[in-house]
Amino acid sequence: MKIIPAIDLLDGQVIRLEKGDYTKKTVYNHNPIDEALKFKTAGFSHIHIVDLNGAKSGQFENLPIIRQIIDEAGLSVQTGGGVRSLADIELLIDAGLSGVICSSMAVKKPDEWMEAVKKYPDEMILGLDLKDGKMAYGGWLKTSDEPIEYFLNPMIKAGLQTVLSTDISRDGMLSGPNVEMYKDLREQFPQLNWIASGGVAGLDDLVTLQAHKLFGVVVGKAYYEGHIRLDEMVSLHIEN
Repeated sequence: MKIIPAIDLLDGQVIRLEKGDYTKKTVYNHNPIDEALKFKTAGFSHIHIVDLNGAKSGQFENLPIIRQIIDEAGLSVQTGGGVRSLADIELLIDAGLSGVICSSMAVKKPDEWMEAVKKYPDEMILGLDLKDGKMAYGGWLKTSDEPIEYFLNPMIKAGLQTVLSTDISRDGMLSGPNVEMYKDLREQFPQLNWIASGGVAGLDDLVTLQAHKLFGVVVGKAYYEGHIRLDEMVSLHIEN
């Protein structure tokens, strides 16, 4: 299972939000390049970055910082936040991103999303945010009653390989991941690479997720709050 350290960028700083609330933020580092180099030094080669400014404005305001991380830290980066069109996806891939995470776009512009999946099957990552078992989008403010299989099956046929799924009730809460949710998703869609995100509180959670053979897990607040060390994360990290 891949352990994927996370950096959430807001106004050029490394921060974490509580349940996606921009009014509830904690700043962990004023220098994101320094943070990325910590991950590189620890032995990681791939990280997860969310451009929180971009998620609001759609302008990828932190892209220069992300490109600097790729160039100076030598890390591959998957990113999300504000991806709203095929043109956005192409811009990010041209900028050197190895993975582009889309959530609302898959709901609001399904034709462009499907075109992107067909054109960039290795780079596209569906951001599947779940709230009480329903798909959430639009900054987690809206939910869809459409069954998940109706949503995913056409994408799988088009070439979708990877899904990053977040139980938003647990994001940033250190309450433990929704293991049963990930277990069910993996069993229902075994052909997909499932990346867990949200709720990891410590080493035991990573061991549990690994036992369920997930493709990967994003680790953010648990690391920043000192509940898990980088050397512990590296000890469980396996390149798939």
